[in-house]
Amino acid sequence: MDNESLKKELTYRTSRSGGAGGQHVNKVESKVTLIWDIQTSQVLTEDERTRVSHKLANRLNGEGVLQMEASSERSQVKNKEIVTERFLNLLRQALKIEKKRVATKVPKSQILDRLDRKKKQSQKKQNRRKNINFD
Repeated sequence: MDNESLKKELTYRTSRSGGAGGQHVNKVESKVTLIWDIQTSQVLTEDERTRVSHKLANRLNGEGVLQMEASSERSQVKNKEIVTERFLNLLRQALKIEKKRVATKVPKSQILDRLDRKKKQSQKKQNRRKNINFD
């Protein structure tokens, strides 16, 4: 996956950021929204596109478009860098193929040890029961 060609597919939209900030916040569009259409992406293969769509299904809107926002900084440029980095990390995680878990068998020695401990505990309790006299 080539980051530079992927970044060319991204669209950014700016808007006014909410929260405290005085007069400055009312005139500067520092909030950045990243928009990426998975279906029209030329960087991903068909298999990768399917995997990403499946893993990020809860983050996509009705048209299959991913939107991410950043408004933590006062600078539009910094917010753009932050949202782009978050997007690349998210995409890396979505493209990662998880290894299938192989079930392991419990060793026979462990099973025998457990049964032996159970027998000893049972024997202990049996011995306690025999010592009680109700005469």
